[in-house]
Amino acid sequence: MERLEIFNQYRSLLFAIAYRMLGSVTDADDMIQEAWLRWQLTQVSVQSPKAFLSCLITRLCIDQLRSARSQREKYVGIWLPEPLIAINDIEDNAELTESLSFAFLTLIECLSPTERAIFLLREVFDYEYSEIAQTVGKSISNCRQIVHRARQHLVLRRPSSRLSIQQQEEMIEQFLISWNQGDLHNLIALMAEDLTFWSDGGGRVTAAQRPLQGCQKVARFLVALRRSRLIPTFNPQIITINHQPGILNTFQGNPQSTFSFEFSASRIKSIFAVVNPEKLRAVKRSVVV
Repeated sequence: MERLEIFNQYRSLLFAIAYRMLGSVTDADDMIQEAWLRWQLTQVSVQSPKAFLSCLITRLCIDQLRSARSQREKYVGIWLPEPLIAINDIEDNAELTESLSFAFLTLIECLSPTERAIFLLREVFDYEYSEIAQTVGKSISNCRQIVHRARQHLVLRRPSSRLSIQQQEEMIEQFLISWNQGDLHNLIALMAEDLTFWSDGGGRVTAAQRPLQGCQKVARFLVALRRSRLIPTFNPQIITINHQPGILNTFQGNPQSTFSFEFSASRIKSIFAVVNPEKLRAVKRSVVV
């Protein structure tokens, strides 16, 4: 089997690892390209291409996260992942879908690059600890401890109840109807009392520098957003974002923003709004409006 054929066999897996590590479609694609170049130059005999390539992409992502740390610290406002519209074949596995959600990707931001790699490889992709230890250069026992600590920390911050995709779609449909009608009362009824609205403009467009908290404050903000004459009238529609129902807002056929949602106890717990134009480029390529 030729090198390109072997690489393409695992391309979806490599992208799945890279996107979860980096939270960026663009950066994940760059890491795939770099992995391909290094795979071509590999001189040693490779017994398991999957293990070799998984190790390679993970190490590349760890290095990328470390080099990007200073950029993240200088990032203007709130940083959110880049919306993912096109889903690879590997994501058909239901066990992987939750780890694509904005809620999950923002949670693991608290982990260091190495901790993130260890946690994802074990908890999401079910790699053996021996493989993980070799990949990150730590002992098996150390990897186990890192996974245990991360699991405890993240479980405490995850919602206690989850809705099916159908239930999510129904709630977002109700949300969109109420938002379009400017129905403040119904919007508030759909929201958890402590709802948080996160907005990522990256300093390129106007966005809240800090999260908005509280259902009434967020609902009033959203209604005012639709009524404002300072903002061009955009067209919202429900699409699949990161394997979950979300909203794409477009203006003159171009993506203006995306809304992704987190749910808890049959209410909207969080709204993640990406308005940074750079993070919407992949959305524009993937969606025909």
